Amino acid sequence: MLKLVGLFLLMAFASSALAQRSSTDIHDPVMIKQDSTYYVFATGWGISVKSSTDMEKWSRQKPVFAKAPEWTSEVVPDFNNVEWAPDITKHEDTYYLYYSVSEFGKNNSAIGVATNKTLDPDDSNYQWTDHGPVVQSVPGRDLWNAIDPNLTFDENGTPWLSFGSYWLGLKLVRLKDNLIEIAENPQTWHTIAKRHRDWKMEPRDAGNSMSSDIEAPFIFKKNGYYYLFASWDQCCSGKESTYKIVVGRSKDITGPYIDKENEKMIHGGGSLVAKGNDEWVAVGHQAVYTFDGIDYLIFHGYDNSDEGDSKLIIRKITWQNGWPTISLDES
Repeated sequence: MLKLVGLFLLMAFASSALAQRSSTDIHDPVMIKQDSTYYVFATGWGISVKSSTDMEKWSRQKPVFAKAPEWTSEVVPDFNNVEWAPDITKHEDTYYLYYSVSEFGKNNSAIGVATNKTLDPDDSNYQWTDHGPVVQSVPGRDLWNAIDPNLTFDENGTPWLSFGSYWLGLKLVRLKDNLIEIAENPQTWHTIAKRHRDWKMEPRDAGNSMSSDIEAPFIFKKNGYYYLFASWDQCCSGKESTYKIVVGRSKDITGPYIDKENEKMIHGGGSLVAKGNDEWVAVGHQAVYTFDGIDYLIFHGYDNSDEGDSKLIIRKITWQNGWPTISLDES
């Protein structure tokens, strides 16, 4: 997602929002469970990592990278090792961590991938191996932005990477079975969601609160549908932010994704899942997981009673007539 680097100076953890107000500073969270431990990966220097056994009390772990992979300086010469918006998946016996490198407000960006056999830093097999860039966007050449990755497998086991922010919306590209390269012969690309973009806008211009403001795709399979979750509007401006979460669904991973009103997400459609209220401001950059038979929406937002950074929010999903709903109110 498009974000301000200064938001990630402090990343101290205390507790999540399952049963109380969160004090867990985080931005762009994704989550996975290994054995009895939950791990959250998030935007931060070297990719921020936290762990918990109950999704309430979190402990900070060492970042994924002690220093930025060498290739990142070729894509973004002034890159300062703040990797953005990661995505974590286990496939077979390997964990795949996708992450973004970029410049704020520019599509001089790339998505890299690193792998590990375990997430437990005390395991002798713990070692992140970086495989370099998977997708790259170039200013002036591409009207899309290679950030905010999410790996999904279709019903045939084919891997797809969704990504994107602003410009001409969210994209989907087919990957090779090794999950570290784009599939060829032919390359298969799709636009899966976008919002209005002023035709007068310069190609190098990301957009603004009136144009192109969509990002953070996450595709979740449920009951024969692919659900595409996305974030609309402005992030990263503290309590001035207007972030919110929307969703559409499709029987085909490539779309079209349709909202409750039968509007296509490629035409600006999207049904509201969550927006700010009296307790939370600007909720977004969501991920969806099933843990122990329960579906959860994982995202961040600003606590209206706190002047700090965005917080980790975890909410159980209730499915009503085939659509996801949550309550932001504390349970």
